[in-house]
Amino acid sequence: MRSPLLLITGVLALSLLIPASSRADARRFAWTYESATAPRGLAEYEQWVTWKTDKDSDDRYDRLEFRHEFEYGLTDRLQVGLYLADWRYTRTASGSDTQVRSTSIEVVYNLSDPMTSGLGVGLYGEVALGEEKFALEGKLLLEKSFGAWVLAGNTIFEGEWEDRNWVEDKAKLEQTLGLSHEFSPRFMLGLEGLFEKEYVDFSDAGPSLFYAGPSVSVRGSSLWVTSSPLVQLSDEADEPGLLLRTLIGYLF
Repeated sequence: MRSPLLLITGVLALSLLIPASSRADARRFAWTYESATAPRGLAEYEQWVTWKTDKDSDDRYDRLEFRHEFEYGLTDRLQVGLYLADWRYTRTASGSDTQVRSTSIEVVYNLSDPMTSGLGVGLYGEVALGEEKFALEGKLLLEKSFGAWVLAGNTIFEGEWEDRNWVEDKAKLEQTLGLSHEFSPRFMLGLEGLFEKEYVDFSDAGPSLFYAGPSVSVRGSSLWVTSSPLVQLSDEADEPGLLLRTLIGYLF
């Protein structure tokens, strides 16, 4: 479990079993959204699993985060999504606990298609609500195609209010960047990077975090799997040294 190479090897093995497909709605990246939306009338279930581990300040730290999402294409440019439950399991040196965090609604609107224009542009909005969390998130989605290559980037701003009475507030600024190559209609391999910075009380800046790592994606006619392990490059002892996210999508 400590080696993300085992999971990537498993995803690669799936490429030999899943029938080939070139569906544009399957995601190439685990941390970066592409600008395209699901076609009108297409429904999809996505299972998210994110593992955070390897803190220098706590050698027992492990966190597993789960998201269960249904997406639907209202039009060829407008996609809506419902995260039924976001929950997580955390283990530290002082113990462990499980928390159900929130339910979320997502809207994605495609302004331009990267296949028919020079640059793909999309807007993403999400509202999350839970007993101890309220959050608003916005993303600018950019995508550029170069033949078999795709370059995508997201600029993300999120405001969170946490605790019982939502008295703990913070802002988060993120920038993601992904580059992927399509080796065949069912197999893509690339790189992803993540920059993250938090502002407690919307003013006190925390450390700047940088992560980078490979991204692998396998597509089938109705099933796709994408996984990306990111290693921390900024050497912050109180933050996870490894982030591993895997997405499994089923189209119906």
